[in-house]
Amino acid sequence: MSILFVLLTFLLILTVMYFRRPEESSDALQVVPSKTLAAPIMLQTAGLEVPQGYCFHPGHTWIRDEGHQDARVGIDAFAGNLFGKIDAIEMATLNRWVRQGQKLCTVKREGHSADLLSPVEGVLVSVNHEVLKNPNLIVEDPYKDGWLCVIKAPELAINAKNLLQGPIVAAWMQNSITRLRGTLQQLTPALAQDGGLPVKGMFFQVDVGVRKQLAKEFFLT
Repeated sequence: MSILFVLLTFLLILTVMYFRRPEESSDALQVVPSKTLAAPIMLQTAGLEVPQGYCFHPGHTWIRDEGHQDARVGIDAFAGNLFGKIDAIEMATLNRWVRQGQKLCTVKREGHSADLLSPVEGVLVSVNHEVLKNPNLIVEDPYKDGWLCVIKAPELAINAKNLLQGPIVAAWMQNSITRLRGTLQQLTPALAQDGGLPVKGMFFQVDVGVRKQLAKEFFLT
């Protein structure tokens, strides 16, 4: 009888363990919510704030590495100051493959527009719907709530080698401001300033010819 009791007890333990295992597997497969974008540490340069830990495309878009090959994308404060006010943003189609340096979105204001380039290559997996509803977020808060989209970039590390990052960013941003003032001084002296940032929103205040030259010079489009 004692042997039979031991065998029955052993079978009972195995049965309990068997029925507990699906619960443990279920817990292991729970999806962890995506992290909220934290406010970056900012560095002041020439009247603009430059976030640390971001990489910048020469066409004034940026990425922030979110891990798992996800790159969060936005426009920088230099571009935001040039645009000033935005009526609408048209993004590339979801699940579309975009190449580094290929058109990613179009910014519109009062019948005029400007194209911006993708800083990385990959699949567009999500879009910031708050920006689509309130486009001026990309001007008011370009590095946090005003982000544009997330791109799944399999070659993110390789793409990042073509971007500006680290201490060089502040110098590059300062150089962009200096070049912009020089360009305006030649083409539209009334909108040029001796120091600080040019007139906010001036991109959409100049004539078509000047606007095309500014887009080519600073947005590479």
